Amino acid sequence: MPGSRTGGRPPVQRTVRRPPAVRPRRDNSVLRLYIRVRRAWDRPLTAYYLILGGSLLITVLGLVMVYSASQITALQKSLPGSFFFRKQLLAAAIGAGLLFAASRMPVKLHRALAYPILAGAVFTMALVQVPGIGMAVNGNQNWISLGGSFQLQPSEFGKLALVLWGADLLARKQDKKLLAQWKHMLVPLVPVAFMLLGLIMLGGDMGTAIILTAVLFGLLWLAGAPTRLFVGVLAVAAAIGATLIRTSPNRMSRLQCIGATDPGPGDACWQAVHGIYALASGGIFGSGLGASVEKWGQLPEAHTDFIFAVTGEELGLAGTLSVLALFAALGYAGIRVAGRTEDPFVRYAAGGVTTWITAQAVINIGAVLGLLPIAGVPLPLFSYGGSALLPTMFAIGLLIAFARDEPAARAALAMRQPRFGRKRGAGGFGPVRRLRRWNTMRRRASAARPSGER
Repeated sequence: MPGSRTGGRPPVQRTVRRPPAVRPRRDNSVLRLYIRVRRAWDRPLTAYYLILGGSLLITVLGLVMVYSASQITALQKSLPGSFFFRKQLLAAAIGAGLLFAASRMPVKLHRALAYPILAGAVFTMALVQVPGIGMAVNGNQNWISLGGSFQLQPSEFGKLALVLWGADLLARKQDKKLLAQWKHMLVPLVPVAFMLLGLIMLGGDMGTAIILTAVLFGLLWLAGAPTRLFVGVLAVAAAIGATLIRTSPNRMSRLQCIGATDPGPGDACWQAVHGIYALASGGIFGSGLGASVEKWGQLPEAHTDFIFAVTGEELGLAGTLSVLALFAALGYAGIRVAGRTEDPFVRYAAGGVTTWITAQAVINIGAVLGLLPIAGVPLPLFSYGGSALLPTMFAIGLLIAFARDEPAARAALAMRQPRFGRKRGAGGFGPVRRLRRWNTMRRRASAARPSGER
């Protein structure tokens, strides 16, 4: 146009600047690791693997430490250096058979075994008090000689008997809706438990009695006992325990050794103090396997009640924290099994076993650390002692069976097929086979959803 400033040229089209594209932020590596761990933690077979792997690792590490801690004691008794290790290895082999058998038993068979195991435990615990049959070890009359160097402590099987029988009893009463009445909640569970406690205390073994009491309270807690009822039973048990402690100079001296840093007059706190010495001299990574100094006669019961102290001296803080982590994982898995089931027997039995193992581990480790009085109980699956190892491994088999019996776990295990012996044309190849397997697993998991599984 004549009047245009551009001189007839078309106007310059300006390019519209687009805002710069927002680049996706890179995910934090810690966050991605947390998400992966969370997903793996929520898988149906997590509890199964934790129970199986954790118990096996504790048992194997316990065998190693029993061999290291018991050599000097065996040589001092003019025995071969591997004497206690071979006995523990034999007990572990038998216990592995019991674990496998218990893990394959159906729940109905576990419930059927409750009464025979209770009757056998009561009978053998009564035999301990018969002269000529029972024998005393370290002042406690709670052993039966089986000939040679083999002995049996029936009170260890009393823990398993109370768990199975108590779980079956409470499950039957829950099915009949009787647990709302306090009489049905207490009778006959509490009288039978007190009968077992009386048989144990006749032999003077208060440590095992404390663990049995913890199992009783765990069962009452899972059964939904009212606070007043729970506190009342706890007050009665505390009064009886205080009376038994005051009437025994040995138990009073053990109570006075809590937090002791000096053996004191008459070396009354010798064992507690040298347990602290062993832990303190271990440092972070320990002095090395087999290089403990305290086990050379300074630390009594180095391969039984105080094996955790030798572990701290030889493997250091790293070794003791590893043991604590394994027990924590085992306890978490037991609580998870008890919380995700709708079968009342499984809930009570899993909770009872978890209470048993956790309470015994806390009492043993607390005594070694000087936080609790020395109760004379072994570290589960870790310390030397076949009488304690056999029922504990059977109880671990119970937890494995319960973990496998979860609906989502059954669906996940059913998807596993043997890698060898498949037909090449069966099920397709590559993505087709994986897609079919994934859809089948989703259908099975959705069918099991009413049980409360995620």
